[in-house]
Amino acid sequence: MNTFKTMPKSIKKAVRYIYQDAPLENLKEIQILLNQAIDQRLKEKK
Repeated sequence: MNTFKTMPKSIKKAVRYIYQDAPLENLKEIQILLNQAIDQRLKEKK
């Protein structure tokens, strides 16, 4: 988890929100959004 310290502040806040405050009903939706963004970014790189 050492790389967590080097991540941008917005990522740290998002991860903390998921761990602490995100309602369980919204976790699946958050996961889908994050996976879509990551997949799109990886496709752009290819």
